[in-house]
Amino acid sequence: MFKDLFQKKRKYATIPSERVDRNGGQTEGERPKREIPEGLMSKCSKCSTIQYSKELEKNLKVCPSCGHHMRLNASERIAITLDTEEFIEFDSEMSSVDPLQFPGYASKLEQQVIKSGQTDAVITGQGSIGGYQVIVAVMNFEFFSGSMGSVVGEKITRAVEEATERGLPLLIFSTSGGARMQESILSLMQMAKTSAALARFNEAGGLFISVITDPTTGGVSASFASLGDIIIAEPGAVFGFAGRIVIEQTIRQKLPDDFQTAEFNLQHGLLDLVVHRKEMRMTLTKILEMHDVKGGF
Repeated sequence: MFKDLFQKKRKYATIPSERVDRNGGQTEGERPKREIPEGLMSKCSKCSTIQYSKELEKNLKVCPSCGHHMRLNASERIAITLDTEEFIEFDSEMSSVDPLQFPGYASKLEQQVIKSGQTDAVITGQGSIGGYQVIVAVMNFEFFSGSMGSVVGEKITRAVEEATERGLPLLIFSTSGGARMQESILSLMQMAKTSAALARFNEAGGLFISVITDPTTGGVSASFASLGDIIIAEPGAVFGFAGRIVIEQTIRQKLPDDFQTAEFNLQHGLLDLVVHRKEMRMTLTKILEMHDVKGGF
């Protein structure tokens, strides 16, 4: 009796699990499990808040609780940034091959195409923002972590050359884990190729707006992503070359908690603006209006 008085009480309520009797029926007094349709709810990767996926999409995939900017794929980015007029895509059929016969690379490429619905990690084309015609390149982290291979470099280079020829502003949304190691030197060459094309674009008087989204690292951060006339980033976006662990082990020092974030880079002069996703389209329109570029430099 006294033993019962000193037993610890549970601090939480339990919901009985569904049990089945020997005859296959549900036992008395127990409630059936309710199934939640797949994709109905989403969980913020930063604050772990669970919310309806549709409401999150209406909020442009920005967590209403903590303001964390979740990743968008290339199609989603184009839809919320460009005007409603038709987007003319360039080189949509261009896809990567396996020039070095890297073990397993061909099958992984097939898997990435099925998973992302794209032929590679970037979409390029022509559209308009606020009525201003622009050449756009939008990278997609869902395809091989946005890694830059020969196709990514070629498509971006062609987009830059198209902007040069037509006298249109250039807008690139970057997100990448770095160069694609399965293509070795052919991947690394794209850093020089895209940078050379941008140098010619700059000499012609072109306007290049580079937008950094989370994450932008490796060879992409060390080439075209850092060469914009105006460099903008979304809040919290990681932007840098090597990762935190690699740098800390190399210099044997502890780095600041906000190291490589958009806010850290803005404070240290590597960015011009940090812009909330809801204000990105308006900000880009104002920049284009300020430079008054309407099909000719």
